[in-house]
Amino acid sequence: MRVALAGFGSSGQTIHAPLLHEAGCEVIAVSTRDPERAAAARTEFPGTTAVEDLTALLAVPGVDLVVLATPSGAHASQVRTVIDAGIACLVDKPLAVDAASAADVVRHAAASGVPLTVFHNRRYDPEHATVARVVADGLIGTPFRYETRWERWRPVPKDRWRENASPADGGGILLDLHSHLVDAAVQLFGPIASVFATVAAHTTLAEDDAFLVCRHESGVVSHLGATALSGAPGPRVRMLGTTGAYVMADFTGETHVWTGQADADPGQSGWLYRGDEREPVARGTSTQADLYRAVAAALESADPQAAMPVDPWDAVHTLAVIDAARESAAQERVVSVRTPAR
Repeated sequence: MRVALAGFGSSGQTIHAPLLHEAGCEVIAVSTRDPERAAAARTEFPGTTAVEDLTALLAVPGVDLVVLATPSGAHASQVRTVIDAGIACLVDKPLAVDAASAADVVRHAAASGVPLTVFHNRRYDPEHATVARVVADGLIGTPFRYETRWERWRPVPKDRWRENASPADGGGILLDLHSHLVDAAVQLFGPIASVFATVAAHTTLAEDDAFLVCRHESGVVSHLGATALSGAPGPRVRMLGTTGAYVMADFTGETHVWTGQADADPGQSGWLYRGDEREPVARGTSTQADLYRAVAAALESADPQAAMPVDPWDAVHTLAVIDAARESAAQERVVSVRTPAR
């Protein structure tokens, strides 16, 4: 799969580039206006063409897929530009800054007959694969509460667009980390019907602290928390079921204070608890590069859009949940999720 990568900042360099290498993709062009990043791209991908903007990137011949690793506020308009060029597109999450804009983009891609997918890479984490197996195999009976956290200790925020941009321009923790948390919850337990949320901006222009209580149509309740101001990050996952509980403290090497729940070895991911009894859970086998492998396979299939690993309408629902969370926090009430129709 020949890839053109738009953007070579933090996301492009540290997330997409390694995964594209791992998946065996050929990056034939990169766009960035920064000369140092252009030089880094040429070093990372020998023989690649470095250009200054998306227009020039789309003019490079032989591209199978455009990857948008650009600031979130521009995603909706940039996806339209790629679709209008007739090239398949993978856009980093979030697809847009709100559900209505995202739905318009997905409809435009469908009407144009150009494949579109969204980089919900965390679906392919081995930790998420482990939780999914715990649910599928009934290891804790019937789940009724799912708690997941993405908590960090950053009392001095990073000087990046994510921290400096307004929510309308794609900034803040809801569009960033909660895009992952909501998507994971929906993959496990189905669509979300209603939300109650608290949202705050303590150190950044957009929110740096948000907590969502989500009721799924299935009846499961998800507690989704993300903050940049936790001096003692909580367990990554605690899931309660009718015959036991599952707890995961370790996640991608991030620090935490829950040493009693730390994994005993690399082949483990979390523990099953039944009161004072516990047993380790084998770590799932998955890698984020599998998403790119699945996109490559989809582009070779008879129906590339249907074969895409992430249905872009999933990303629309995620944004509808985030929209409802903003409304809930502003009005201090439970809000029904209104996902735009296909």
